[in-house]
Amino acid sequence: MSHSPSPSMSKTTKDTFQHVEDKALAESYINVGTDYANNVNAKIRNPLAGIPKPELLADVAAFCKKAGLDDKVSVFQKGALVAQNPDGFEDIEELEEDDKIPIRREKTHKWHLPWALYFSVAVCSLGSAIQGWDNTGANGANLSFPLEFGIENNTWLVGFVNAAPGISGLMSTWVADPMNNWVGRRGVIFITGLFVIFPVLGQAFTHNWWSLLICRLLMGFGMGIKTTTIPIMTSEIVPAVIRGGLVMSFQLFVALGILIGFCSNLVFYRVGDLAWRYQLAAAFAPAVPIVILIWFCPESPRWLLKKHRYSDSFRSFCRLRNSEVIAARDLYYAYCQVIEEEHAFGGTTLLRRAKEIFTIPRIRRANLGGAIVMIAQQFSGINIMSFYSSTIFKEAGSNTLQTLLSSFGFGLVNFIFAFPAIWTIDTFGRRNLLLFTFPNMAWCLIAGGCCFLLPTENSARLPLIAFFIYLFTALYSPGIGPVPNVYASECFPLSHREIGVGFSIFINNTLSSILGLTFPSILSGMGPTGAFGFYAGLNMLAFVIIFFFLPETKQRTLEELDYIFGVPTRRHAAYQTRTWLPWFIKRYVFFQRNAHLEPLYHLEGFSQGTAVEHMAVH
Repeated sequence: MSHSPSPSMSKTTKDTFQHVEDKALAESYINVGTDYANNVNAKIRNPLAGIPKPELLADVAAFCKKAGLDDKVSVFQKGALVAQNPDGFEDIEELEEDDKIPIRREKTHKWHLPWALYFSVAVCSLGSAIQGWDNTGANGANLSFPLEFGIENNTWLVGFVNAAPGISGLMSTWVADPMNNWVGRRGVIFITGLFVIFPVLGQAFTHNWWSLLICRLLMGFGMGIKTTTIPIMTSEIVPAVIRGGLVMSFQLFVALGILIGFCSNLVFYRVGDLAWRYQLAAAFAPAVPIVILIWFCPESPRWLLKKHRYSDSFRSFCRLRNSEVIAARDLYYAYCQVIEEEHAFGGTTLLRRAKEIFTIPRIRRANLGGAIVMIAQQFSGINIMSFYSSTIFKEAGSNTLQTLLSSFGFGLVNFIFAFPAIWTIDTFGRRNLLLFTFPNMAWCLIAGGCCFLLPTENSARLPLIAFFIYLFTALYSPGIGPVPNVYASECFPLSHREIGVGFSIFINNTLSSILGLTFPSILSGMGPTGAFGFYAGLNMLAFVIIFFFLPETKQRTLEELDYIFGVPTRRHAAYQTRTWLPWFIKRYVFFQRNAHLEPLYHLEGFSQGTAVEHMAVH
């Protein structure tokens, strides 16, 4: 690693280092040879690699002195040495045996983490249950509220009311960046929790379609910001090796909300004409504990790091990690990488950051990746099932009770099959899960659509339609269900994370609103068979786009992903066709066990064991 000072250090970086007396610290982490924008050699570099031990220890001491952590110098020095050589910590003489035990357990007991981390993940993820519950509340309410308001024949208006939360969420996603900047992750989750309490309850007291529409627009404003912030908060507090499994709890709680929503629909089924009011308003319940419990969670240590609140960041890391040395390691490693990020692309204003997610190649590629997974989720057609499964089953010939029970089955399958992703998303990988599930989802939709062609009096018609919808859902839940929010929350650098995730959620909400708005008319014009076939085609289109343009991110630290998204898109696409596809054919078509796959990414500054463990080439 070069230690020569950069000839053009950015103002942001200078401000970051203005408190450092030993300017060598700044020079140690500003490497003019590091080009995140165009990582043409596909190399992932440890920012601490190559720094001599005396210099590294002096740098750490200077950092602790000016960060108000003088009493933790030895802890941070140990952490920095572990970060510099993560796989060789056993040979670091500064570490005592008590220091090494928690580090060993990171590999042998990777799920053994402090209760504060799991508590924080659970509280944050509970906010996503509201989203799923509202979808299914609207699902059941679709059977009655259009009749009460006299709009049952206006499919566009019914679709507009259902899609209202997504429509207002389009604009609110852009508010997530300044709100996070001002009040932090916890403050944003608290404020948005209020938006999903009072407007949601207000739906029960509306007496015309436009007042119901206003309530849903207000609810959607809060949900747009919440959906942006919760995955960011979760991704910033969990370790890299199980980040996918814990961040996907967002989708797991969405599935739980969907299931509870269908249960709520059945509970209020016999209320009569007022059933839809209870079905819509019941979704406020998860928000009440959120606005209380969120203040018992530690603030995101990376947000505190971004604000240069290093002591607070360390205290937060200590609550989320198993030892002070591990907390110091993660904080100092992230700190060093943030310095390089700020030097490379440190947007200082909202407008500048909004521009840079399209203009800086490394961030533009992350933006592309986030957009791909969000578009793919909507292309899958799952939100249509969430909003309109009752309508679909009614088209299949079932009565109201059968329709609600069939929809409950959809919610149950969606929830149960979300659990495998907790393990597979960090082992099998984000990209592989999508490449496996999308083609299978497509043929399930085609088969289900063809079943609508059976005669209505055929007793097998409804069971077959339900079977293929359930099978489609079972494939969706561990695949494109959890991946988008995990992927979007991790692919952007800290400097552009809020604005980047906000744009990804903006795309998701835009398509969700369009599809929710248009599906009643599509169903009316094309029929169930045509509608299912249309979404099957979109599934296959998503498969092709993912294969060529979506990098794998499993088991990378948030900081290492700078190098992953520094690889030019054309090189990634060329690797898939020229290297990966021929290897796959040799290995799994011709069963050549000696077929060798040349990796795309090459790690520098890591020991061999770490490189093997982290090599994401599939």
